[in-house]
Amino acid sequence: MSVTPTTTPDVAPDAIPSPQTEPLVTIVVVPRERFSCAQRSLESIYAHTTLPFKLVYVDGNSPRHVHRYLAEQAERRYFQLIRTAHYLTPNQARNLGLSYVQTKYVVFADNDVIVSDHWLEALVNCAEETGADIVGPLMCQEEPVHEIIHFAGGESHIWVDNTGRRRLREKMYKQGKRVAEVRDQLQRTPTELAEFHCVLVRTEVFQQVGSLDERMLNTKEHLDFCMTVAQRGGKIYFEPASIVTYVPGPPLQWSDLPFYMLRWSDAWTLNSLYRLRDKWNLAEDGYFQNRYKKANWRRIMTIISPFVYRVTFGRYSKILETILVHIERPLNRFLTDRHAQQSKSLNAKPTDSAPPTALPQS
Repeated sequence: MSVTPTTTPDVAPDAIPSPQTEPLVTIVVVPRERFSCAQRSLESIYAHTTLPFKLVYVDGNSPRHVHRYLAEQAERRYFQLIRTAHYLTPNQARNLGLSYVQTKYVVFADNDVIVSDHWLEALVNCAEETGADIVGPLMCQEEPVHEIIHFAGGESHIWVDNTGRRRLREKMYKQGKRVAEVRDQLQRTPTELAEFHCVLVRTEVFQQVGSLDERMLNTKEHLDFCMTVAQRGGKIYFEPASIVTYVPGPPLQWSDLPFYMLRWSDAWTLNSLYRLRDKWNLAEDGYFQNRYKKANWRRIMTIISPFVYRVTFGRYSKILETILVHIERPLNRFLTDRHAQQSKSLNAKPTDSAPPTALPQS
Protein backbone atom coordinates (compact mmCIF):
# COMPACT_ATOMS: atom_id res chain seq x y z
CA MET A 1 0.00 0.00 0.00
CA SER A 2 1.47 3.31 -1.06
CA VAL A 3 1.04 5.89 1.67
CA THR A 4 2.02 9.54 1.65
CA PRO A 5 1.99 11.01 5.17
CA THR A 6 1.74 14.78 5.39
CA THR A 7 4.60 16.36 7.31
CA THR A 8 3.28 18.93 9.72
CA PRO A 9 5.13 22.24 10.08
CA ASP A 10 7.22 23.27 13.06
CA VAL A 11 5.14 24.41 16.00
CA ALA A 12 5.78 27.48 18.10
CA PRO A 13 6.93 26.50 21.63
CA ASP A 14 4.04 28.28 23.29
CA ALA A 15 1.56 26.28 21.16
CA ILE A 16 2.79 22.87 22.26
CA PRO A 17 0.50 21.39 24.93
CA SER A 18 2.02 20.98 28.36
CA PRO A 19 2.11 17.51 29.97
CA GLN A 20 -0.96 18.48 32.00
CA THR A 21 -2.96 19.24 28.85
CA GLU A 22 -1.59 16.48 26.62
CA PRO A 23 -4.66 15.07 24.84
CA LEU A 24 -6.16 11.80 26.01
CA VAL A 25 -7.72 11.15 22.62
CA THR A 26 -6.73 10.79 19.00
CA ILE A 27 -9.56 11.06 16.50
CA VAL A 28 -8.97 8.87 13.45
CA VAL A 29 -11.16 9.93 10.54
CA VAL A 30 -11.61 7.40 7.73
CA PRO A 31 -13.60 7.27 4.48
CA ARG A 32 -17.00 5.66 4.82
CA GLU A 33 -18.70 5.55 1.44
CA ARG A 34 -18.13 8.93 -0.20
CA PHE A 35 -15.94 12.04 0.00
CA SER A 36 -18.40 14.85 -0.65
CA CYS A 37 -19.23 15.28 3.06
CA ALA A 38 -15.58 15.46 4.15
CA GLN A 39 -15.38 19.23 4.54
CA ARG A 40 -18.62 19.59 6.46
CA SER A 41 -17.71 16.68 8.73
CA LEU A 42 -14.21 17.90 9.53
CA GLU A 43 -15.42 21.43 10.22
CA SER A 44 -18.05 20.09 12.61
CA ILE A 45 -15.32 18.34 14.61
CA TYR A 46 -13.36 21.56 15.02
CA ALA A 47 -16.48 23.64 15.69
CA HIS A 48 -17.98 21.41 18.40
CA THR A 49 -15.00 19.86 20.20
CA THR A 50 -13.55 21.69 23.18
CA LEU A 51 -11.62 18.81 24.76
CA PRO A 52 -8.00 18.77 23.51
CA PHE A 53 -7.43 16.07 20.89
CA LYS A 54 -5.05 14.85 18.25
CA LEU A 55 -6.32 14.08 14.79
CA VAL A 56 -5.17 11.57 12.21
CA TYR A 57 -6.98 11.81 8.89
CA VAL A 58 -6.81 8.85 6.51
CA ASP A 59 -7.47 9.99 2.97
CA GLY A 60 -8.05 6.90 0.84
CA ASN A 61 -7.68 8.27 -2.69
CA SER A 62 -10.19 11.11 -2.42
CA PRO A 63 -10.86 13.28 -5.50
CA ARG A 64 -8.28 16.00 -6.11
CA HIS A 65 -10.41 18.87 -4.85
CA VAL A 66 -11.08 17.05 -1.57
CA HIS A 67 -7.43 16.17 -1.15
CA ARG A 68 -6.44 19.82 -1.73
CA TYR A 69 -8.86 20.91 0.97
CA LEU A 70 -7.57 18.28 3.41
CA ALA A 71 -3.95 19.19 2.72
CA GLU A 72 -4.71 22.86 3.40
CA GLN A 73 -6.48 22.00 6.64
CA ALA A 74 -3.68 19.68 7.78
CA GLU A 75 -1.19 22.53 7.36
CA ARG A 76 -3.46 25.03 9.04
CA ARG A 77 -4.60 22.87 11.95
CA TYR A 78 -1.49 20.72 12.42
CA PHE A 79 -3.05 17.30 12.06
CA GLN A 80 -1.58 14.21 10.46
CA LEU A 81 -2.90 13.56 6.95
CA ILE A 82 -2.19 10.15 5.44
CA ARG A 83 -3.08 9.68 1.78
CA THR A 84 -3.12 6.45 -0.19
CA ALA A 85 -3.18 6.26 -3.98
CA HIS A 86 -6.02 3.72 -3.96
CA TYR A 87 -9.28 3.11 -2.14
CA LEU A 88 -9.24 1.44 1.28
CA THR A 89 -11.64 -0.85 3.05
CA PRO A 90 -12.88 0.67 6.33
CA ASN A 91 -10.81 -1.62 8.55
CA GLN A 92 -7.70 -1.05 6.41
CA ALA A 93 -8.15 2.69 6.92
CA ARG A 94 -8.77 2.33 10.65
CA ASN A 95 -5.72 0.13 11.15
CA LEU A 96 -3.58 2.56 9.19
CA GLY A 97 -4.77 5.47 11.34
CA LEU A 98 -4.40 3.39 14.51
CA SER A 99 -0.69 2.87 13.77
CA TYR A 100 -0.21 6.61 14.42
CA VAL A 101 -2.08 6.68 17.75
CA GLN A 102 -0.19 7.09 21.03
CA THR A 103 -2.96 8.43 23.27
CA LYS A 104 -5.00 6.61 25.91
CA TYR A 105 -8.09 6.56 23.70
CA VAL A 106 -8.80 6.48 20.00
CA VAL A 107 -12.03 7.62 18.41
CA PHE A 108 -12.83 6.17 15.01
CA ALA A 109 -15.05 8.54 13.06
CA ASP A 110 -16.34 8.18 9.51
CA ASN A 111 -15.89 11.11 7.16
CA ASP A 112 -19.64 11.71 6.91
CA VAL A 113 -20.43 12.30 10.59
CA ILE A 114 -21.58 15.59 12.11
CA VAL A 115 -20.88 15.96 15.81
CA SER A 116 -22.62 18.05 18.46
CA ASP A 117 -21.38 20.16 21.37
CA HIS A 118 -19.44 18.22 24.04
CA TRP A 119 -19.72 14.94 22.13
CA LEU A 120 -16.11 13.98 22.86
CA GLU A 121 -16.15 14.99 26.52
CA ALA A 122 -19.18 12.74 27.08
CA LEU A 123 -17.47 9.73 25.51
CA VAL A 124 -14.27 10.22 27.49
CA ASN A 125 -16.15 10.85 30.75
CA CYS A 126 -18.06 7.62 30.27
CA ALA A 127 -14.86 5.63 29.69
CA GLU A 128 -13.08 7.26 32.65
CA GLU A 129 -15.99 6.79 35.05
CA THR A 130 -16.97 3.23 34.05
CA GLY A 131 -13.68 1.76 32.88
CA ALA A 132 -15.33 0.96 29.56
CA ASP A 133 -13.19 -0.38 26.75
CA ILE A 134 -15.62 0.76 24.06
CA VAL A 135 -18.09 3.67 24.22
CA GLY A 136 -20.65 4.48 21.56
CA PRO A 137 -22.65 7.72 21.31
CA LEU A 138 -26.31 8.23 20.57
CA MET A 139 -25.98 7.82 16.82
CA CYS A 140 -28.47 9.66 14.65
CA GLN A 141 -29.03 9.46 10.92
CA GLU A 142 -29.72 11.74 7.99
CA GLU A 143 -30.89 15.35 8.08
CA PRO A 144 -31.88 17.41 9.95
CA VAL A 145 -28.98 16.27 12.08
CA HIS A 146 -29.35 15.02 15.66
CA GLU A 147 -33.11 14.36 15.35
CA ILE A 148 -33.70 10.79 14.13
CA ILE A 149 -32.04 7.90 15.99
CA HIS A 150 -30.03 5.37 14.05
CA PHE A 151 -28.64 3.49 17.01
CA ALA A 152 -28.98 3.73 20.79
CA GLY A 153 -27.10 0.67 21.92
CA GLY A 154 -27.97 -2.85 20.98
CA GLU A 155 -27.32 -6.57 21.08
CA SER A 156 -24.67 -8.68 19.40
CA HIS A 157 -23.98 -12.18 20.66
CA ILE A 158 -24.00 -15.84 19.72
CA TRP A 159 -26.80 -18.11 20.87
CA VAL A 160 -27.37 -21.82 20.36
CA ASP A 161 -30.78 -23.03 19.16
CA ASN A 162 -32.45 -26.30 20.15
CA THR A 163 -30.77 -28.13 17.26
CA GLY A 164 -27.31 -27.06 18.43
CA ARG A 165 -26.73 -24.47 15.72
CA ARG A 166 -24.71 -21.38 16.64
CA ARG A 167 -26.64 -18.32 15.52
CA LEU A 168 -26.10 -14.58 15.63
CA ARG A 169 -28.34 -12.20 17.53
CA GLU A 170 -28.12 -8.61 16.30
CA LYS A 171 -30.49 -5.85 17.38
CA MET A 172 -30.28 -2.07 17.27
CA TYR A 173 -32.33 -0.14 19.81
CA LYS A 174 -34.62 2.84 19.07
CA GLN A 175 -33.83 3.01 15.35
CA GLY A 176 -36.09 5.47 13.55
CA LYS A 177 -37.35 7.08 16.76
CA ARG A 178 -37.17 10.84 17.21
CA VAL A 179 -34.65 11.95 19.81
CA ALA A 180 -37.12 14.41 21.33
CA GLU A 181 -39.69 11.66 21.92
CA VAL A 182 -37.41 9.18 23.72
CA ARG A 183 -34.65 11.34 25.20
CA ASP A 184 -35.91 10.88 28.77
CA GLN A 185 -35.73 7.09 28.28
CA LEU A 186 -32.05 7.13 27.32
CA GLN A 187 -29.32 6.73 29.89
CA ARG A 188 -25.74 5.59 30.10
CA THR A 189 -25.83 1.81 30.17
CA PRO A 190 -23.76 -1.27 29.38
CA THR A 191 -24.47 -2.60 25.91
CA GLU A 192 -23.23 -5.32 23.58
CA LEU A 193 -22.79 -3.20 20.51
CA ALA A 194 -21.31 0.06 19.26
CA GLU A 195 -20.95 1.14 15.65
CA PHE A 196 -17.94 2.39 13.72
CA HIS A 197 -19.75 5.48 12.48
CA CYS A 198 -18.27 6.95 15.65
CA VAL A 199 -16.84 5.00 18.57
CA LEU A 200 -14.31 5.55 21.34
CA VAL A 201 -11.95 2.68 22.15
CA ARG A 202 -9.38 2.33 24.91
CA THR A 203 -6.18 2.03 22.88
CA GLU A 204 -4.68 -0.72 25.01
CA VAL A 205 -7.51 -2.98 23.87
CA PHE A 206 -5.64 -3.51 20.62
CA GLN A 207 -2.67 -4.92 22.53
CA GLN A 208 -5.04 -7.63 23.75
CA VAL A 209 -7.12 -8.40 20.66
CA GLY A 210 -4.82 -7.30 17.84
CA SER A 211 -5.70 -5.00 14.98
CA LEU A 212 -9.09 -4.88 13.30
CA ASP A 213 -9.86 -7.82 11.02
CA GLU A 214 -9.17 -6.66 7.46
CA ARG A 215 -10.98 -9.68 6.06
CA MET A 216 -14.14 -7.94 7.23
CA LEU A 217 -14.25 -5.77 4.13
CA ASN A 218 -17.31 -3.57 4.43
CA THR A 219 -20.08 -4.80 6.72
CA LYS A 220 -20.64 -6.22 10.21
CA GLU A 221 -17.10 -5.35 11.26
CA HIS A 222 -18.51 -3.59 14.33
CA LEU A 223 -20.23 -6.81 15.41
CA ASP A 224 -17.00 -8.75 15.00
CA PHE A 225 -14.98 -6.21 16.98
CA CYS A 226 -17.47 -5.82 19.83
CA MET A 227 -17.92 -9.58 20.21
CA THR A 228 -14.13 -10.04 20.17
CA VAL A 229 -13.67 -7.49 22.96
CA ALA A 230 -16.59 -8.86 24.98
CA GLN A 231 -15.23 -12.40 24.63
CA ARG A 232 -12.12 -11.23 26.49
CA GLY A 233 -14.14 -9.62 29.27
CA GLY A 234 -14.12 -6.08 27.87
CA LYS A 235 -16.87 -3.60 28.72
CA ILE A 236 -18.98 -1.74 26.17
CA TYR A 237 -21.12 1.27 27.07
CA PHE A 238 -23.76 3.41 25.39
CA GLU A 239 -23.47 7.13 26.22
CA PRO A 240 -26.48 9.23 25.13
CA ALA A 241 -24.91 12.48 26.36
CA SER A 242 -22.80 12.29 23.22
CA ILE A 243 -24.82 12.85 20.04
CA VAL A 244 -23.40 12.26 16.58
CA THR A 245 -25.19 12.04 13.22
CA TYR A 246 -24.05 10.32 10.06
CA VAL A 247 -25.26 11.81 6.80
CA PRO A 248 -25.43 9.18 4.06
CA GLY A 249 -25.93 9.73 0.33
CA PRO A 250 -27.91 10.29 -1.84
CA PRO A 251 -27.24 12.60 -3.42
CA LEU A 252 -23.80 11.45 -4.52
CA GLN A 253 -21.44 13.54 -6.57
CA TRP A 254 -20.09 11.96 -9.74
CA SER A 255 -16.66 11.78 -8.14
CA ASP A 256 -18.13 9.66 -5.32
CA LEU A 257 -19.46 6.91 -7.57
CA PRO A 258 -16.35 4.73 -8.10
CA PHE A 259 -15.64 4.48 -4.38
CA TYR A 260 -19.29 4.04 -3.42
CA MET A 261 -19.76 1.18 -5.90
CA LEU A 262 -16.62 -0.55 -4.62
CA ARG A 263 -17.40 0.12 -0.95
CA TRP A 264 -20.80 -1.53 -1.28
CA SER A 265 -19.87 -4.07 -3.94
CA ASP A 266 -21.38 -7.54 -4.00
CA ALA A 267 -17.94 -9.11 -3.59
CA TRP A 268 -16.96 -7.08 -0.53
CA THR A 269 -20.36 -7.61 1.09
CA LEU A 270 -20.52 -11.35 0.49
CA ASN A 271 -16.92 -11.97 1.52
CA SER A 272 -17.49 -10.00 4.74
CA LEU A 273 -20.53 -12.11 5.57
CA TYR A 274 -18.67 -15.33 4.77
CA ARG A 275 -15.83 -14.22 7.02
CA LEU A 276 -18.20 -13.44 9.90
CA ARG A 277 -19.95 -16.79 9.46
CA ASP A 278 -16.78 -18.84 9.36
CA LYS A 279 -14.85 -16.92 12.03
CA TRP A 280 -17.60 -17.37 14.60
CA ASN A 281 -18.68 -20.83 13.40
CA LEU A 282 -22.23 -19.65 12.72
CA ALA A 283 -25.04 -21.52 11.01
CA GLU A 284 -25.90 -20.26 7.56
CA ASP A 285 -29.45 -19.43 8.56
CA GLY A 286 -31.99 -16.87 7.44
CA TYR A 287 -29.87 -14.04 8.87
CA PHE A 288 -27.18 -14.74 6.30
CA GLN A 289 -29.40 -15.89 3.45
CA ASN A 290 -31.40 -12.65 3.51
CA ARG A 291 -28.23 -10.58 3.43
CA TYR A 292 -26.74 -12.58 0.57
CA LYS A 293 -29.84 -11.85 -1.51
CA LYS A 294 -29.72 -8.13 -0.74
CA ALA A 295 -26.01 -7.56 -1.23
CA ASN A 296 -26.68 -4.77 -3.73
CA TRP A 297 -29.47 -2.97 -1.89
CA ARG A 298 -27.43 0.16 -1.16
CA ARG A 299 -26.46 0.62 -4.80
CA ILE A 300 -30.09 0.19 -5.82
CA MET A 301 -31.29 2.67 -3.20
CA THR A 302 -28.61 5.32 -3.77
CA ILE A 303 -27.76 5.07 -7.47
CA ILE A 304 -30.34 3.11 -9.45
CA SER A 305 -33.60 4.19 -7.79
CA PRO A 306 -32.90 7.96 -7.96
CA PHE A 307 -32.02 7.57 -11.64
CA VAL A 308 -35.25 5.64 -12.36
CA TYR A 309 -37.32 8.29 -10.59
CA ARG A 310 -35.60 11.00 -12.60
CA VAL A 311 -36.09 9.48 -16.05
CA THR A 312 -39.70 8.44 -15.34
CA PHE A 313 -40.55 11.90 -13.94
CA GLY A 314 -41.36 10.46 -10.52
CA ARG A 315 -43.61 7.60 -11.65
CA TYR A 316 -40.94 4.89 -11.19
CA SER A 317 -40.65 1.67 -13.18
CA LYS A 318 -39.80 -1.67 -11.61
CA ILE A 319 -39.03 -3.06 -15.06
CA LEU A 320 -36.46 -0.33 -15.69
CA GLU A 321 -34.97 -0.93 -12.25
CA THR A 322 -34.56 -4.64 -13.02
CA ILE A 323 -32.89 -3.88 -16.36
CA LEU A 324 -30.46 -1.45 -14.72
CA VAL A 325 -29.64 -3.93 -11.97
CA HIS A 326 -28.68 -6.50 -14.61
CA ILE A 327 -26.50 -3.91 -16.36
CA GLU A 328 -24.88 -2.62 -13.17
CA ARG A 329 -23.87 -5.97 -11.67
CA PRO A 330 -21.22 -6.83 -14.32
CA LEU A 331 -19.86 -3.30 -14.01
CA ASN A 332 -19.66 -3.77 -10.26
CA ARG A 333 -17.73 -7.02 -10.70
CA PHE A 334 -15.34 -5.28 -13.09
CA LEU A 335 -14.63 -2.47 -10.59
CA THR A 336 -14.08 -4.96 -7.78
CA ASP A 337 -11.77 -7.18 -9.85
CA ARG A 338 -9.76 -4.17 -11.04
CA HIS A 339 -9.28 -2.92 -7.48
CA ALA A 340 -8.22 -6.39 -6.33
CA GLN A 341 -5.59 -6.57 -9.09
CA GLN A 342 -4.31 -3.10 -8.27
CA SER A 343 -4.10 -3.95 -4.57
CA LYS A 344 -1.98 -7.03 -5.26
CA SER A 345 0.64 -4.88 -6.95
CA LEU A 346 0.92 -2.52 -3.98
CA ASN A 347 2.88 -2.94 -0.80
CA ALA A 348 0.61 -4.00 2.05
CA LYS A 349 2.46 -1.95 4.67
CA PRO A 350 2.60 1.83 5.14
CA THR A 351 5.88 3.41 4.09
CA ASP A 352 6.06 5.62 7.17
CA SER A 353 4.73 4.73 10.60
CA ALA A 354 6.24 7.62 12.54
CA PRO A 355 3.92 9.14 15.13
CA PRO A 356 2.15 12.32 14.10
CA THR A 357 2.86 15.84 15.25
CA ALA A 358 -0.52 17.12 16.36
CA LEU A 359 -2.12 19.90 18.35
CA PRO A 360 -5.41 20.47 20.09
CA GLN A 361 -8.00 21.99 17.80
CA SER A 362 -7.71 25.69 16.96
